[in-house]
Amino acid sequence: MPPLGPIKRRDLVRYLKELGFSGPFSGGKHQFMVQGNRTLWVPNPHRGEIGIGLLTRVLRQAGIEKRDWEKL
Repeated sequence: MPPLGPIKRRDLVRYLKELGFSGPFSGGKHQFMVQGNRTLWVPNPHRGEIGIGLLTRVLRQAGIEKRDWEKL
């Protein structure tokens, strides 16, 4: 995985799939990904990259530690 920092949405989805999440699926205003009983809302596509603050919140919701993200 890349170091914790700005990332493209496409890359975030790809990395989450590598970590066992399936999707993204349509659901209301945002798409979501699923891993077992865990549901993870994925940021909507936009022009720029996903910033470190939003990425940190997504990883926290996914139950992924910073060291685990950077290790893989």
